[in-house]
Amino acid sequence: MEKIAVMLAPGYEEGEALMVVDILRRAGFSCDAVGLLGDQVTGGHGITALADKVFDGSLDAYGMVVLPGGYDGAAALRDHDGFQEALKAADARGAWVCAICAAPIALDRAGLLDGRIYTCYPTTAAKIEAPGAEWVDEIVYVDGKRVYSQGPGTTFAFAYALVEVLGGDAEKLRQGMLYNKVLGR
Repeated sequence: MEKIAVMLAPGYEEGEALMVVDILRRAGFSCDAVGLLGDQVTGGHGITALADKVFDGSLDAYGMVVLPGGYDGAAALRDHDGFQEALKAADARGAWVCAICAAPIALDRAGLLDGRIYTCYPTTAAKIEAPGAEWVDEIVYVDGKRVYSQGPGTTFAFAYALVEVLGGDAEKLRQGMLYNKVLGR
């Protein structure tokens, strides 16, 4: 089973990060909230979370790396040279690299959107400079070993998609968490 890192950088979107950690753990996956700069990380809405681990320059222990949005948090991941190198190394070894909301700006700097189809928060798409990248207006989009989503309101769909690509039972979670009621099922 893949071990997962959900990155927490100052200014991260709390719901996108913490709900993803919650759903992945409910699905039985080993999931660490990883603080980029320390173990206490304050999000964009003033909620401070305690990370399970602090980024040590490597993502080698993880088969999936998830980048939540929140523009300031995404920018911190984009601008952190050590994280950028670790992200490129994770991609090169075939890890899942997943991003929601504004977080594709960090993938853009790493060169991981070049020639890719992706989604993100609609206004963030204008900030992507990757050659050949194509934005699609989808709630969740899977492209190879990448999973993307658009924003806070799409977090549940994003997290369930992560469970699915890792081989977990997302339908059981949707039912147990009453998400199917939201979908009218």
